[in-house]
Amino acid sequence: MEETRGKAIRCKAAVCWSLEEDPVIEEIEVAPPKPWEVRIKILCTSPCHTDLTFWKLKEPPLPFPRILGHEASGIVESVGEEVKEVQEGDLVVPVCVPQCDECPDCRSDRSNICSNIQFQFAGDMVRDGTSRFTIAQTRQVVYHSMGVSSFSQYTVVDVANVVKVHPSIPPEIACLLSCGISTGVGAAWKVANVEAGSTVAIFGLGTVGLAVAEGARVRGAAKIIGVDINPDKFELGKQFGLTDFINPKELNDKPLNQVLKEMTNGGADYCFECAGIASLIKEAFLGSRTGWGLTVILGVGQGDSVSFNSFEIITGKMLTGSLLGGVKPKTDIPFFGEKYLEKELRLEGFITHELNFQDINKALDLLFQGIGLRCIIRMDG
Repeated sequence: MEETRGKAIRCKAAVCWSLEEDPVIEEIEVAPPKPWEVRIKILCTSPCHTDLTFWKLKEPPLPFPRILGHEASGIVESVGEEVKEVQEGDLVVPVCVPQCDECPDCRSDRSNICSNIQFQFAGDMVRDGTSRFTIAQTRQVVYHSMGVSSFSQYTVVDVANVVKVHPSIPPEIACLLSCGISTGVGAAWKVANVEAGSTVAIFGLGTVGLAVAEGARVRGAAKIIGVDINPDKFELGKQFGLTDFINPKELNDKPLNQVLKEMTNGGADYCFECAGIASLIKEAFLGSRTGWGLTVILGVGQGDSVSFNSFEIITGKMLTGSLLGGVKPKTDIPFFGEKYLEKELRLEGFITHELNFQDINKALDLLFQGIGLRCIIRMDG
């Protein structure tokens, strides 16, 4: 891509100007990558609930204008100095969780939280503290979001936030692996290590929750229970292994955790909270099995407090959080891609809508309304 290497690129991006306003398609300039950076031509992106959370987040205040989006796939357009692991033309997925492979945390199997390159809600490039985005006409600086900013036809990310994937993977499937699918499957395989014959309960049946179900299905879980207030999610989730369904609105004041215990003969072996709701975290924990029940928190909430009776903990129940499903992006995401190519992971069903880039606000509306699962946005459309 010699014609653009080392030069600013003009392209379209959905710029978010405030908490209240919908993103606006603007012409921007994307500067060339600096050392340790990669400029990517985005092929596909998909809105995620975390985009909505950080867009509307009031505390701490985040800078505007900025470009949202973190679940995507694309082609490397150019690389800065010191970048060795990817090259022009590679199919890659940008990820919001960095992996430098140098710090103690990246070298440990116990964490996927890099201590060298910090996770960022919004702001500038992490290494030099400047942005690569400006409004083309006014030269106003536009800020990055979650280290990715995929609601732009081109973006620049740190090399720690880039994962090369097999070129045979369709761009729309690679996009899913960038966040939602990897979070759910990773939580089932890496955090909980679900085993054959176990019982699993999933609270919140969006993309992440049903990806947990898919991971549990592949592992041979005997019972996979979905919990959601939308009854349509049960039919949708059967293809990913759901065997049972609980609608909390239909329990006639019976505690959700009690219903779950009755369905599982004492409590689920593994509970996954995927909605970021404090009351559901508590119900999931109380509905897990005494002695060894594990509850994994995946949902990104607003920081609400949760309290438990200490007796519930001392009897062996466990609670853990997980960012991106405990996934080490540079090793685990390519592995998930291989499992898709080997037809072990069924991922096509997660794509329920496809739109062109100019209709991105329609995609955000679908997400707000809880309609479908993932909406793939074709950036060249």
